[in-house]
Amino acid sequence: MSITASEFTTSYARVDKIPVDRRPEFAFIGRSNVGKSSLLNMLTSRKELAKTSGRPGKTQLINYFLINGSWNMTDLPGYGYAVQSKKTRSKWETRTTNYFTKREQLTCAMVLIDSNVPPQKIDLEFVNWLGELGVPFVLVFTKTDRKKARGLTQVEAFKKKLLEQWEELPPVFLTSAVKQDGREELLALIEKTLLGMDWPYAETT
Repeated sequence: MSITASEFTTSYARVDKIPVDRRPEFAFIGRSNVGKSSLLNMLTSRKELAKTSGRPGKTQLINYFLINGSWNMTDLPGYGYAVQSKKTRSKWETRTTNYFTKREQLTCAMVLIDSNVPPQKIDLEFVNWLGELGVPFVLVFTKTDRKKARGLTQVEAFKKKLLEQWEELPPVFLTSAVKQDGREELLALIEKTLLGMDWPYAETT
């Protein structure tokens, strides 16, 4: 897939305020500071499409990016950042739950996992929750260029931990925003998914 046009459209604080739109949505979510904005920028080849920040928990709304005029990347608030107030975290959790349980346009969730850290309980719980909901998703391991990720020890540890409850692993992608690793593979997945759908925008991909 070639991304020829990408633009930020708008942000929403509540799922019920998002307009009904037949365009498919690919949602990106992960723990705060997992490298979500960097990944979105890498996929679209635009350095500042999604704003990056050294301060975890900056994304507090559901941000929409229109791609090729035909489908959306949805940037969801990160989870698991304890410095935020309980009230703020509760709003994020409600927003995320509503999105995954009510947004019919959701086509696939990209769950971002930091390849440099041991398996985190919150990541495992979130993945299992998506599985219980029956939401289509893939695992996207980020920052594989960093020293701690060499050998992908933590990636294998996460997969092993997940297999304690799963008979088969979801699709796994290894990415590095710095080296552009995984870009073509993720875009190929999106293209394959779109072409397999019965929707009016497929001819524009």
